[in-house]
Amino acid sequence: MNPIDIFSKNAAYQKFEVLKANRKKRHKYGEFIIEGVRNINEAIQNHWRINAFIYSRERALSRWGLGILHSTGTKENYALSDRLMKELSGKNDASELIAIASMEPPTIKELSENPIIALFDRPSNKGNLGTLIRSCDALGVERLVLTGHGVDVYDPEVIGSSMGSFFKVPFIKLSDNKDIDQYISALKRQWPNMKVIATTEQGQTAIYDLDMTVPVLLLIGNEKDGLNRRLEASSDVLAKIPMNAGTSASSFNVSCAATVVFYEVTRQRSLKCESSEIQLLSSV
Repeated sequence: MNPIDIFSKNAAYQKFEVLKANRKKRHKYGEFIIEGVRNINEAIQNHWRINAFIYSRERALSRWGLGILHSTGTKENYALSDRLMKELSGKNDASELIAIASMEPPTIKELSENPIIALFDRPSNKGNLGTLIRSCDALGVERLVLTGHGVDVYDPEVIGSSMGSFFKVPFIKLSDNKDIDQYISALKRQWPNMKVIATTEQGQTAIYDLDMTVPVLLLIGNEKDGLNRRLEASSDVLAKIPMNAGTSASSFNVSCAATVVFYEVTRQRSLKCESSEIQLLSSV
């Protein structure tokens, strides 16, 4: 496919800029920007639709870049001057390829029989959201629910800080309280033994004292204001991460706290699995 040459900041280039910087326009077009080898690889491997690639006509593409262009079906591709490519990338070392992808995600897989689900209430920091998505991917969280008005999950900073995990962790967005209540009620109907756990500084129960080997919905609060009272009231238990007695820190960064809780869930499940295997072997 012959690329469309862009020599100035014309209408096409201005669209690239707003996809990168303007949330409202991004959602109007239904497209978003992807940069970075790992992010582009993960987007393609996880079946996100790539509409176009952007690259510099003045630099030879690597074997990886050529392979991506030749193996990925796109509507069109764009060749920019090196100067325009550097301005669009905004990095000291401009990306070799920039992808434009459709916001329509691949079909979400069904949840397992014993799922781990995380709900993040009104995320306000792009880096925190991206890091939390990465932790979800690393520690087996099957679905991420984003509630209220927070940062745009399709923002390039969120995607970049997720290090490719954005394209592997299914997420849904729920805006109003009615939708959130209905979603939690539907989960409890499907899994009557599901435990809804709110993580908060004021929690009375240490996370390691909870049984999280059952289906769990973990409620994670906003960075500044914590979890809203409505969500706290919908939980079965308020949990905390015990801190060292001599610490001057009262709490963790939200993405760090979520990672600790996710790890505790997987730790408990791993121990239960090992115990079951030992019991099975001893009965043979």
